[in-house]
Amino acid sequence: MFKRYLQVTKPGIIMGNLISVAGGFFLASRGEIDWILMLATVIGLSLVVASGCAINNYIDRDIDAKMQRTRNRVTVNGEMSGKAAFFHGVVLGVIGFALLAYFTNWVAVAFAAFGYVVYVGLYTMYFKRNSVYGTFVGSLSGAVPPVVGYCAAAGQFDAGAAILLTMFCIWQMPHSYAIAIFRYKDYEAAGIPVLPVSQGIAKAKRHIVLHIAAFAVVAALLPLTGYVGIGFMVVALATSLWWLAMALRGYRLGIDVNKWARQVFFFSIITVTALSVTMALDFNEVSPNLLVFAAH
Repeated sequence: MFKRYLQVTKPGIIMGNLISVAGGFFLASRGEIDWILMLATVIGLSLVVASGCAINNYIDRDIDAKMQRTRNRVTVNGEMSGKAAFFHGVVLGVIGFALLAYFTNWVAVAFAAFGYVVYVGLYTMYFKRNSVYGTFVGSLSGAVPPVVGYCAAAGQFDAGAAILLTMFCIWQMPHSYAIAIFRYKDYEAAGIPVLPVSQGIAKAKRHIVLHIAAFAVVAALLPLTGYVGIGFMVVALATSLWWLAMALRGYRLGIDVNKWARQVFFFSIITVTALSVTMALDFNEVSPNLLVFAAH
């Protein structure tokens, strides 16, 4: 019984978000870590993400049944009823938001709510099924976790948080397009208008290259604005440029497109993990303090 309640929350997505929210929190803490606040932020946001994933599984039962990758989800194979998944998601969301509201601040809670509404409301219920821009809309919610971690520790949304939001939003695009290429048949069978299916793999390749180049530029803004040090700059340049070179190999004649897309996808995870860890360790102790919105 417990297993299906765990599976419906997509544990892999939760673990990925844990790394980024911790990275944002440590970056903003600048060595002065409030471990109780850290724990509450990580647990609270993880429950919010789990809630969104459970309700996503409830809503997507029809299209999940058409895709080989998702046809064995518990909401599709009958192990868990849609009603149970929905209410499980509601309970997790209430607890998660309550933790964030009690322990963090209104800025962090507002961004968590923004990400939740975008993912469950805009992305899952409309854009994923009806628009090629679904990937972009989904990227907005995917970029929220590190910002929530940052704002929970900093108590404000400043230039550092803005850079994190932009950086993780751009990162989502080539990451998602790569998945859509090697899962092309799944998305086509489910009628999901992702870029490779609706406008062709050639255009998706161009977008992957352009977004990785933009990601490299935005990642460099963190050290250039004084939030992190030279160590982060080195890791950011090394990983993003290697990722870009990998993306450009997609233009080689006779390349196995599916294999190439999987490599781009897996290296995207390595890149974002490396940067999340590095920014947690290579922070500058004095904040540039470019205030945008403060919590108090």
